[in-house]
Amino acid sequence: MTRTISALDAKVFDAYNRCDLDAFADYFAPDVEFYHDKGGLTRDRATVVENTCKYICHKVRRELIAGTLKVYPIKDCDAIEEGEHRFCQLDSGKCEGVAKFLMIWEHANGP
Repeated sequence: MTRTISALDAKVFDAYNRCDLDAFADYFAPDVEFYHDKGGLTRDRATVVENTCKYICHKVRRELIAGTLKVYPIKDCDAIEEGEHRFCQLDSGKCEGVAKFLMIWEHANGP
């Protein structure tokens, strides 16, 4: 399970970092709940993608902090992913701080 979630994390944030918004959007349910420490709660995929385009694309990249990813399997839900990441400015290369994150993965389309 850890290998699967690690690969999914790499794929979703590769799309995020490349600003491939169609691929990025595919990882989120239409009624996603996205909690951001500064931006608050977003309750839909369209707004998550719109905000990524507006605030992230061609501005920053996300880096997972090596060794911090943890996966907790959940019966009938798939898994909870926990880890730490940082965001680096593309124009300066400067990476500021480390933030904790939590994602809930649900296998919605069969095995």
